[in-house]
Amino acid sequence: MSKSRAASRNRAKPISKFRAASRRRAKSIREVLERYFAAMRARDWDALAETLAEDVHRTGPFLDVVQGREAYVKFLAGVIPALENYALDVARIRALEDGAALVELSESMDRGGRRETHPEALLFEFDRDGRIARVDIFIKRPPRP
Repeated sequence: MSKSRAASRNRAKPISKFRAASRRRAKSIREVLERYFAAMRARDWDALAETLAEDVHRTGPFLDVVQGREAYVKFLAGVIPALENYALDVARIRALEDGAALVELSESMDRGGRRETHPEALLFEFDRDGRIARVDIFIKRPPRP
């Protein structure tokens, strides 16, 4: 075997190990997010809290900030039950190589006798323990007339 072929083969091993680690990390991220959204749908606030870092930071679409696990769970437990016929539909979860994740979803509720659906994009970051450390929420809105 030529030296260049041997060198090429040796360089490929760390990349394949990195990809395997990235796939495991992506699977872990997906599992945490699936538990997070399942808990939100079920309004199981204790299960939702288990997916969050103690110092989780949430920035909403209007730059409103909620800091800390207890405050974030209290916020969601106050908002979601107040929304009539609330539904959450996750369209896509994409784990990124840097350990973050993008989620495309829509939230629907009845308001004033009409059904409203709000498409959103969420950016999640995770701590070393695999818990959600940051949530940034972006709502897609149609142009105003």
